[in-house]
Amino acid sequence: MNKKLNNLKLIVFDNCKELGRKVNEHIKKITNSETNILVEVTCSRFNNGEGKLYINESITNKDLYILSDVGNYSIEYDFYGRKHNMAPDEHFQDIKRVISATNGRFANVSVIMPLLYQSRQHKRKERESLDCALALQELESLGVNNIITFDCHDPNVSNAIPNLPFENIFPTEVIIQNIFNTEKINKENMLVISPDMGAMQRARYYAEILRCDVGLFYKRRDLTKVVKGKNPIIEHIYLGKDPTDTTIFIVDDMIASGGSMIDVAREMKKRGAKKIYMIATFSLFTAGIDKFNEAYKEKIFDKLYTTNLTYIPEEIKKLDWFEEVDCSEQLAKIILEHNNYGKIQPGDVSGDVELMKKI
Repeated sequence: MNKKLNNLKLIVFDNCKELGRKVNEHIKKITNSETNILVEVTCSRFNNGEGKLYINESITNKDLYILSDVGNYSIEYDFYGRKHNMAPDEHFQDIKRVISATNGRFANVSVIMPLLYQSRQHKRKERESLDCALALQELESLGVNNIITFDCHDPNVSNAIPNLPFENIFPTEVIIQNIFNTEKINKENMLVISPDMGAMQRARYYAEILRCDVGLFYKRRDLTKVVKGKNPIIEHIYLGKDPTDTTIFIVDDMIASGGSMIDVAREMKKRGAKKIYMIATFSLFTAGIDKFNEAYKEKIFDKLYTTNLTYIPEEIKKLDWFEEVDCSEQLAKIILEHNNYGKIQPGDVSGDVELMKKI
């Protein structure tokens, strides 16, 4: 047994069991150890929806990591005689339950939410709820020592917990390496596109690594209407260089319905783009995949690259246009570094020339 792993324990909810299993195996491989760090927990529900949680082994004086995919909508339980799919609110409540079940006996506890709970409700305008900030403050009040997330919609939400470490990890390097290992890319003629103003910083991040130019679409919206919680888009206005014969990377943190991303791809195709790759850390497909299937048949885009950091149905993973990037090894290294095992990988890779040499 590796002594450095004696105090390291990982609780993985049913909503991300496969990711947790892979993280555990990577940690064993990296540390050359047979130590299993996974801790079994039992989550159960009464038929009226109330839940309870039991930790099946002692975690006294352990460095505890809690991994949960709050976006997994496939988990079901019996609710008044019918099946009910768990929503993010319920997943987050289970995180609080497991912290409560520890009775404060841990040495340290870190919550890993790859998809940060309520990350799109991160700021308030007049009489709006401020859900993400309140959730972070709840975790702090429960004794959490650290919060780890990926590609947060707006990292500034960490201002709600100024005294609590908030680690926002980017899977950019893993995604880029995967793309260049899979596709034949002309490195001399690439262009990164931000689908809107909010994603510009992320697009520039990719562009700096790839050492290429960046373009931007401005979404002109009808501010007099609200459809499904948003002002509908009237027009996409492109700002950037001529994309003729270029390889396009359209990047964003999240795909919800996917309509906006497909609209941008279609506009790039009209302007003469040769190949178009969509990149999103999280792909939710809230309106299904019909739009993507149709756009792929029309040759509007070539592939969508996304991570396994939130739930994606198996039938989608088998589609020709879909590529899943496994981030479990990156997460394993982050946990080991955080647990003072030692430096495992480079840190921020923004503008890293070494990465481009690898690919």
